[in-house]
Amino acid sequence: MFEKIKNVDPLHDFILRVTFQNGITKLYDVKPLMERIEDFKPLKNTTLFKCVKTDVGGYGISWNDYIDLECTELWENGITQTQEAAG
Repeated sequence: MFEKIKNVDPLHDFILRVTFQNGITKLYDVKPLMERIEDFKPLKNTTLFKCVKTDVGGYGISWNDYIDLECTELWENGITQTQEAAG
């Protein structure tokens, strides 16, 4: 079962705040991907990083036609944000 994405917000230091349709919010650090995977290196450009959007249907996020992440990656490897941290 997929946990679909409702919204994604780019934060400072290449962190994404991902809100899922079930109401849970997770923080996902993109820096490790930029260091290990060549396709993610362009995201070091903060202008591009801030262009992240939720894909139609909520099955992932993307920056352009070449850089994207699936909802499963974000769900499984994101860190759940508590209500106190969200405020």
